[in-house]
Amino acid sequence: MDKFNRDLLVLFKQELNPQAIEHEVELLHELLFYVEKIDNVVVSYEVVNVNKYSITSEKQIVRETISHRQLKPFVFLNNKN
Repeated sequence: MDKFNRDLLVLFKQELNPQAIEHEVELLHELLFYVEKIDNVVVSYEVVNVNKYSITSEKQIVRETISHRQLKPFVFLNNKN
């Protein structure tokens, strides 16, 4: 797995040595790598299209909507959580 260049703020309840901190950050990177895959993101969103009065969770439509740089007016991505 490639390491990502991202800024993370990690807070710990107790003092840890640098190796333990590095291990925790690596586990966090692995978790984020899995969660941020497009197939996992698509499952957790639905598209609300007010223009067509529709709400859809169809994976292909959600994937296409996410891939747009800018959404059309009154088309929203809604997180199911």
